[in-house]
Amino acid sequence: MAIDWGEITHITKVDPAKALPADLDVLEGTDLVVVGGSDGVTAANALEAIQAIRRAIPATPVLQEPSSPAHVSRATVDAVDAIVVPAVYNGDRDHFVGKHVDIFTELGRNGASAASELTTALLETPILGVGYVIQHLESAAAATSGVDTAYTPDQVAGAALATETLYDFPIFYVEYTGRYGGSEDVDAAARVLEETTLLYGGGIDSREKAREILAAGADAIVVGDCFHDDLERFQATIPTA
Repeated sequence: MAIDWGEITHITKVDPAKALPADLDVLEGTDLVVVGGSDGVTAANALEAIQAIRRAIPATPVLQEPSSPAHVSRATVDAVDAIVVPAVYNGDRDHFVGKHVDIFTELGRNGASAASELTTALLETPILGVGYVIQHLESAAAATSGVDTAYTPDQVAGAALATETLYDFPIFYVEYTGRYGGSEDVDAAARVLEETTLLYGGGIDSREKAREILAAGADAIVVGDCFHDDLERFQATIPTA
């Protein structure tokens, strides 16, 4: 399924290690779903989540964001529209370069041992690099990625510009995961980006916050925690809900 990023304003982040709502019809109205997490994620539960989401909203693009080679299999690659590979600017080396080498080494090894089926699947499935800035230092994402310093708005703008002009990643993501960071970083990044899709995630649990971030220049918001914790608030973040 081709992804038209110009039509994407609301993204749901689903952690496959967490329980899914009994009724996934709540996802109606979201424009895209990303399946990924860290603690407790396996290729098996990632595939289960992807398949459940596919059954509920078959016309909506589904992406996988693996944080470990163990999260990816031939089945998960076949089941999604793209693989998302994050590069965390303010993280440690492992989470900008090292993890990429690990993931692609494992994919290549698995592909070779399975008559290159996985490698062939990867060639058929888009792989999207994402420039990340993680701004909530007390979050699990920051701890996992080795982030110990938040960027200033000027540094966020610099990372956004590097994403577009040096690395040529299609997506730049300002992540506050679990805490609302306001619009300042989004405004800084939006001023320097021309073609790259700008995402913001963190603490979006109301229509007002969603509108503020989109008005500041984000192309889309990413909503995760309240999808698992509070479906009423989650539905309020969907612009058309």
